[in-house]
Amino acid sequence: MDRLGLSEHELCRALDVDPLSVISGELEHKPQLPILLALTEEAGERAGSQTLRRWLRASGPRGRPLDHLLERDYRAFEDDLQALAERGFVLRAGR
Repeated sequence: MDRLGLSEHELCRALDVDPLSVISGELEHKPQLPILLALTEEAGERAGSQTLRRWLRASGPRGRPLDHLLERDYRAFEDDLQALAERGFVLRAGR
């Protein structure tokens, strides 16, 4: 939650769990959590936590990374992270 700036509701949707599981820390049965942590660790170190949080909610070439995460489209989210690693966080001027 902290690394990506997710709300509790967003984390529950991303992991497909109920809020009680998050609060009690009973997420061992969810393999998505360690994978998500591993995928975002390097991005957090390279880009910084503030940038990673902004990036998550910004619209990129393939849409918003947050939407991919909330849809549990982990392949698309991993692709988003790869694009971040390759291109960096690019802000485009509004038109």
